[in-house]
Amino acid sequence: MNAPFLVLLGAFLASLLALALPLGAWLARVGDATRSPIGTGRGARVERALYRLAGIDPGAGMGWRGYALALLAFNALGTLFVYTVQRLQAWLPLNPQGLPNVAADSSFNTAVSFVANTNWQGYAGEQTMSHLTQMVALTGQNFFSAATGIAVVFALVRGFAARSAHTIGNFWVDVTRATVYVLLPLSLLLAVFLMGQGVIQNFDGQRDVTLLEPVTYQVPGGGAVTAATQALPMGPVASQEAIKLLGTNGGGFFNANSAHPYENPTALANFAQMLAIFLIPAALCFAFGRMVGDIRQGWAVLAAMTIVFVLAAIALAAAEQQAHPGLAALGVDQAASALQAGGNMEGKETRFGIAASSLFAAVTTAASCGAVNAMHDSLMPLGGAVPLLLMQFGEVIFGGVGSGLYGMLVFALLAVFIAGLMIGRTPEYLGKKIGPYEMKMLALAILVTPLLVLAGTALAVSIPAGVAGVANPGAHGFTEILYAFSSAANNNGSAFAGLSANTPFYNVLLALAMWFGRFAVIVPVLAIAGALAARQRLPAGSGTMPTHGPLFVLLLIGVVLLVGVLNYVPALALGPVIEHLQLFQ
Repeated sequence: MNAPFLVLLGAFLASLLALALPLGAWLARVGDATRSPIGTGRGARVERALYRLAGIDPGAGMGWRGYALALLAFNALGTLFVYTVQRLQAWLPLNPQGLPNVAADSSFNTAVSFVANTNWQGYAGEQTMSHLTQMVALTGQNFFSAATGIAVVFALVRGFAARSAHTIGNFWVDVTRATVYVLLPLSLLLAVFLMGQGVIQNFDGQRDVTLLEPVTYQVPGGGAVTAATQALPMGPVASQEAIKLLGTNGGGFFNANSAHPYENPTALANFAQMLAIFLIPAALCFAFGRMVGDIRQGWAVLAAMTIVFVLAAIALAAAEQQAHPGLAALGVDQAASALQAGGNMEGKETRFGIAASSLFAAVTTAASCGAVNAMHDSLMPLGGAVPLLLMQFGEVIFGGVGSGLYGMLVFALLAVFIAGLMIGRTPEYLGKKIGPYEMKMLALAILVTPLLVLAGTALAVSIPAGVAGVANPGAHGFTEILYAFSSAANNNGSAFAGLSANTPFYNVLLALAMWFGRFAVIVPVLAIAGALAARQRLPAGSGTMPTHGPLFVLLLIGVVLLVGVLNYVPALALGPVIEHLQLFQ
């Protein structure tokens, strides 16, 4: 492991902690259902006016079923809206490129993807989506899907903190406050910063620029053409880039995503983007501790996330620091020098090198964000296995906005249940007894994504429509399919990109994986929140297992790793493990 990566990792974690602590305190105020986070001034009056306009009583709490129905209805309408805008974009304004309507299967896939906080993209954004579609449909859902995740985690935390209550909050209030008081101001600040770094923000269709060196190429039918200019696509990029990162969405304005210089132009912008991806998931851990009245609980969850993330990031960077045997056989110099980072630079931007590319890959797959600044398909076999595992752990290592924390809390319940079985005591977490009903819902929440990933992968490799998209037969091609379904079902959105997935088969199947991977987990989590809220919160006794110390952190890590290993090791053996052995035989 080289020193530059360790320095970058240390600076990243230190900066993250410094920013997450104060934001966590603010998120706890936003999640307080008893009062407005900004008091009773003019801002609070504006908030109340919004509720009156929508016909909502902000003081009316919801049971978990009402909360779930409101959430599902809101997201279903969002899916319909995004689908409709894509299908009509040729006749709508703000389409300077004159782009046609998006195909039905691609529109369906994209609508589900952005509503489910996945942002899987089977299309090239600058060649497919108009400015209106990018801004109103896609960017709008970047806000609403992230706000939905925050609302769910608030509801679950209230279930732990409540003392025999029958409600878990109001979905409409939670999603409004998460959007207005958290996502909008943070996105505005980050967008301005990114513009200062060189990220573009305009309404032009394209700009013609003069090439430094004219290019001559052959055209079909004979003859040569010399090009002296190039048309560069433009658009409102910085505004979408900010929420794409802060909301752990990941959908890029351009096909190259955060590897494109108009989305991620400098090393400082790249560092800020990684911080933005982890910022709210980390801050929610501190908000959780404050809301349950014991900040140590938040530190314990954050410690478990951080330990697994650091180990994964180091493993990925170490794999990429190796020389690629295939390139070495061709005589390519891969040694580190003043002019290159050394190691496997295939598919990576020279302005980022091995360290920043490896850390970004670990961050984006740990945090359920599909943004990428390098080609994951070009990672070394074991390097590519790390992002796969980070997704297959259930996107709980920081995870998506909201979804990471409520996913990790589900694993925390499983950990205390296992510990209770070991010592013969009724499992208890934060003063709430864990009963059979919670364990049934917990099992549903944990098992639904492995079922979607493995069943989808098995179907894709078994029929011609699935195999037709594979350009790399063998172990690597299998890994590309496994990665696609792992990314979709766990709502990540990144891709190995060697798989031609913009087909009716993959668009429909991956959309179903994204929808059920999102909402078939949220509903059981809300059921757990409702059941816990109705129970009395018991004081800690002499036999209560501490859930804030090193022992519980290790137990929680062990449960996350064990579930991931049991579910996916056979599939990983067929993909990256075999590819590694073939490459280094």
